[in-house]
Amino acid sequence: MKYNIFKAQDFKTINWSGGTSTQLYIYPETANYQKRDFDFRISTAKVEVEKSDFTPLSGIERHLMILDGAIHISHKNHHEKQLNAFDQDFFMGDWETSSIGHCVDFNLMTRNHCKGELSVIQKLKNQEMKISETDQIDHLFLFIQKGEFQFSLREKVEILNEGSLLHICNEKEIDFSILCRQEGNIICSKVVL
Repeated sequence: MKYNIFKAQDFKTINWSGGTSTQLYIYPETANYQKRDFDFRISTAKVEVEKSDFTPLSGIERHLMILDGAIHISHKNHHEKQLNAFDQDFFMGDWETSSIGHCVDFNLMTRNHCKGELSVIQKLKNQEMKISETDQIDHLFLFIQKGEFQFSLREKVEILNEGSLLHICNEKEIDFSILCRQEGNIICSKVVL
């Protein structure tokens, strides 16, 4: 099983009208977010203004999960909801979307024929978990939102600190374990191309 680990210092943070955004991964890796020529993109964002209007992103499906704080999100002529920590919303990028409140969020954007999903894994210190997938997953990402985890694959052991991203791609079977060294949370993203 092939994997890559990206550290917090590997990511680029940019400013936007409501705060900051940090791109964690874009596919293909030669894609450019501003050109909207990606198949999928994962990022985090800090919403630092009370009312924020989302950038229109035609043809893009958006999965949004709150990591910290809370917002009330509204999609004109569609739906609105309150989002607290680890709550999610799914919406189309061309919907007229706004939010009220301050938060840190996690974004998975997909386009073309890509499909994605988000989940959160919360673990206490010294808890271990096994991750096994038998369905084809083109890309699996584990983002360490909080805490410290030990990733073990056969004899290889890696430490994943807060802000790290583990990326596993193009595997028919995924089988490894993670030990929580400090209580924390992992945001899991699965993408099928």
